[in-house]
Amino acid sequence: MSHELLTIGRISVDIYPNDIGVGLEDVNSFGKYLGGSPSNVAVAAARHGRRTAVITRTGDDAFGTYLHRELRKFGVDDSLVTAVKEWPTAVTFCAIKPPDDFPLYFYGRFPTAPDLQIQAAELDLDAIRNAQIFWSTVTGLCQEPSREAHVKAHEARDRDKLRIGQYTILDLDYRPMFWASEEEAREQVARILPHVTVAIGNDKECAVAVGEGTPDEQADRLLAAGVEIAVVKLGPDGVMAKTRTERVVSAPVPVETVNGLGAGDSFGGAFCHGLLSGWPLARVLDYANAAGAIVASRLSCADAMPTPDEVNSLLTERGRLVIDTLIPNGFTTEGATL
Repeated sequence: MSHELLTIGRISVDIYPNDIGVGLEDVNSFGKYLGGSPSNVAVAAARHGRRTAVITRTGDDAFGTYLHRELRKFGVDDSLVTAVKEWPTAVTFCAIKPPDDFPLYFYGRFPTAPDLQIQAAELDLDAIRNAQIFWSTVTGLCQEPSREAHVKAHEARDRDKLRIGQYTILDLDYRPMFWASEEEAREQVARILPHVTVAIGNDKECAVAVGEGTPDEQADRLLAAGVEIAVVKLGPDGVMAKTRTERVVSAPVPVETVNGLGAGDSFGGAFCHGLLSGWPLARVLDYANAAGAIVASRLSCADAMPTPDEVNSLLTERGRLVIDTLIPNGFTTEGATL
């Protein structure tokens, strides 16, 4: 049976402080979690009852064992996760200083990391072709051999040969510390966009991909590149999705922010769930927006991913539509319009 969502790219052990509001120099204790954006997205979609898997690599070490265990705990297929003997599993520290200061500190990623050692020759191209949604990030293009693997994977997802209901999603996820320049990143994004049907990013990420401009201008450039759905995050103004015939905006869902990291991954997993459910774009966006808000109100990322009941509860509290929900046994429950 093919995967409903197959992601590729970064995985790490996230080390988050239990002491909130202070710098790492003043933290006394930490918690350990699964991390890495594509892996978090797979976890998020699994929480909505979806069959998910991730293509990535860990170190051949205890932290790698931990990440395999965590993926299985969350219901994510780890059969495409392999070990690299030469490099240790990457670790990411974060300081948590709400409402909007969450600096990241990457360890074990320079000069490279196991998940940047994904090999093109080892890809399961049938799994990639057959997945209903294939999700990658711009970070996976930052160095070889991961770059070649990502290009080969996208070439296998020939946009003109996708079945109805299949999507190839690129998270524009630009992280400057992994790149020599924005121009280098833009050049690599240009190689991938011809294979992409959905692109998701904030203003800065869209600017790196297609240039500065208003959210509508950036969305239009993504559509002109062949993308079918352009999603531009608007910060405090919510999020916009645009196709060639439709433009929808989902207003922000107010919550008390504890940790803004992981909200985008929760949004991504819920967005995939909505697409797979065949919902109208406005419903997909509202549902994903609420899922992201829930994680922003919690400490961790993977462990904080919400269930459909939690998302719909928040939507109900905010006076929005309760959306049809796929539950793990495969049945569908109808939501009610408020």
